[in-house]
Amino acid sequence: MQRKPAVAGMFYEGTEKALRSQVAACIPSKAEKVDVLGVVAPHAGYIYSGSVAGAVYCGIQPGDTFLILGPNHTGLGAEASLYAQGAWEFPLGKVDIDEELGEDLLVNSRDIVRDTLAHQSEHSIEVQVPFLQYLFHDFKILPLCLGPLDLNRCLNIGRTIAQAVKKTKKKIVLIASTDMSHYVSREIASKKDGMALAAMENRDPVRLYEVVRNNHISMCGFVPTVCLMAACNEMGATEAALVKYSTSGDVTGDFSRVVAYAGMIIK
Repeated sequence: MQRKPAVAGMFYEGTEKALRSQVAACIPSKAEKVDVLGVVAPHAGYIYSGSVAGAVYCGIQPGDTFLILGPNHTGLGAEASLYAQGAWEFPLGKVDIDEELGEDLLVNSRDIVRDTLAHQSEHSIEVQVPFLQYLFHDFKILPLCLGPLDLNRCLNIGRTIAQAVKKTKKKIVLIASTDMSHYVSREIASKKDGMALAAMENRDPVRLYEVVRNNHISMCGFVPTVCLMAACNEMGATEAALVKYSTSGDVTGDFSRVVAYAGMIIK
C-alpha cells in the first residue's frame, strides 16, 4: 500500500523544487550533529513552525529508521494506529515503511494495531518527513498515530517501543510530533508551556501527562511525547534539551492569540 500526501501544497510546498527551497530556508547554516535517541518537533505549516523543526533536524545524526509518533487530529481509525507496510509518497520522493520493526511492535503490544484509516488525512506525521528527506538518505519510517490514551497505555507503548529498538541492530530514532499551546496569548502560552517543557527536560513522562491534563495545556501531541519520553528512558536517556521555542506571533506579529512550537532532543 502506498499513501499519497495529504497536505502537500498546504502545510508545505507541493513540488520538489519549491519544497527543497522551502526546507533549505528552515535549516540553520551550521549545526553540530549529535547522536540522539529521540526528538520532539512541531507539525504546523512550515511558514510558522519550520524554523523550529529545521533547528532540531539539522542537529542530529541520521537513523536507519525514524519511528514517528503523532497525534490523531481527525478522530478516524484506531487509538494506536500503526501504518505497518508499504510506502509513503512525498514531493521529494517515496519513503518505505520499516515493516520488520512494525511487525515487532504489532506482535508485542496489546495496544498498537495495524490501521491505515487514522493516517489517511492526518498531517502530524507527514510534515516531519520532508525535513528527513532533505537532510538524510536511505532511511525508512514507521508512522504511529495516537489518540487520547490514558497514562498506563502511554507507558506500555513506550516500553514496547524501547524493547523493539533494543532488539534490532538498526539505528532507530524516535520522533514525537506536537505543537504546544493553541490560541492563547503569548504570555499564557509561555507560562503553561514552561511547565510542560520542564517535565520534558526532566525526562519525566508521568509528570508531563499530569501537568498537561491538570493545567489544561492545549499541547495536541502530549500523548506521543509521553510515549517517546517513556521509551527513551527505557533506552537509557540521560539528557533532554530544548533546542528552540517560538510562536505563530513571531511570524504574524499578533501575540494575542498564538500557537506555540517547541523542538527538543533526547540523548
